[in-house]
Amino acid sequence: MTSIETKSVHTAQMKERTIQPKVMPVYQTSAFAFSSLEELEGYYEGNGTYLYSRTANPNTDALGQTVADLEGAPKGVAASSGTSAILAGILSVVKSGDHILAAEDVYGGTFLLLKEELSLMGIQVHFADFSDISAIEQILIDYPEVKMIFSESITNPFLRVEDMEVLDQLKKHYGLKVMIDNTFATPYTMTPYNNGADLVAHSATKYLGGHSDVTAGVLVGDEELVALAEKRIVNMGFNLSPFEAWLTIRGIKTLALRMKAQTENAQAIANFLNEKTKVWYPGKGAIVSFEVPEAIDVSVFFSSLGWIKIVPTLAGVETTVSYPYGTSHRALSEEEKAKVGVTRRIIRLSAGIEGIEDILEQLGAAFS
Repeated sequence: MTSIETKSVHTAQMKERTIQPKVMPVYQTSAFAFSSLEELEGYYEGNGTYLYSRTANPNTDALGQTVADLEGAPKGVAASSGTSAILAGILSVVKSGDHILAAEDVYGGTFLLLKEELSLMGIQVHFADFSDISAIEQILIDYPEVKMIFSESITNPFLRVEDMEVLDQLKKHYGLKVMIDNTFATPYTMTPYNNGADLVAHSATKYLGGHSDVTAGVLVGDEELVALAEKRIVNMGFNLSPFEAWLTIRGIKTLALRMKAQTENAQAIANFLNEKTKVWYPGKGAIVSFEVPEAIDVSVFFSSLGWIKIVPTLAGVETTVSYPYGTSHRALSEEEKAKVGVTRRIIRLSAGIEGIEDILEQLGAAFS
């Protein structure tokens, strides 16, 4: 190897490395090399781990298993977004002709996925008020084709805490699978897998990543179901990039510290807002939803929030607000919005880690 053209391409990769890094390195590679055709064939016979980063990568594998460990589940897999993780999980259980029963008060993007995209696959979705157990049971009686129940551990944006005991009873009685989106709660607050869920999804973009600099999803749960979901992720191109997985794992290291601070701030914010308007806060998690009083112009209120940013997402270390009517639930019809209570006066606040006195001062100024 003498030419600069050849050396510039190959030299760096030819050096043997025995370095032991303190943190996992980024395996930023699209593919993995083999020393022989026999070694390549060995991969397909089950004697190798990595071939192509769409199918598997050390960083994405580490992320899936990390979240599985936090949730108390045996297996996890990373995906390109929370929506990808949810869809892969659904397709590990249901097929064309099957039905799903879903809570009507889920995140707007998930509502659209279930309502519009699954119908193109021949999967029918029934939405119900999950606080009305008789309504749920009636659907299960009327539609024996239902194979899965889907809900959120803490719903978006009105923060209803799902009754996992009831869902577990329904699951056992009707022979169903239960899938829960645990994004708002995180494993710091709730572990649905330990309370009967077969699959648990996360938009890792939110609290797991924690710093608003990554888009990622994770699905954990029963080993067989997650293995099927992993095939869907590979075949449908829902894979996550190695660097995004690495960033998310870095964020998870401070999950407990962030959630402790953000939950404490959320409780203080809820107490403060309770004196001024209607508030939704279940006593856990770091999201507070509230209604702007009739006497206050909503646009003026948003414009008066100063350093509290208006964003369409949540869970970063900064305190932010979002407008469900115009963002997360924008695509819902007026009737659908009204049914779940999303009006032009609803605000969803994501508590950050700032000093609570600064947050309350800024909110007080906006109300003034």
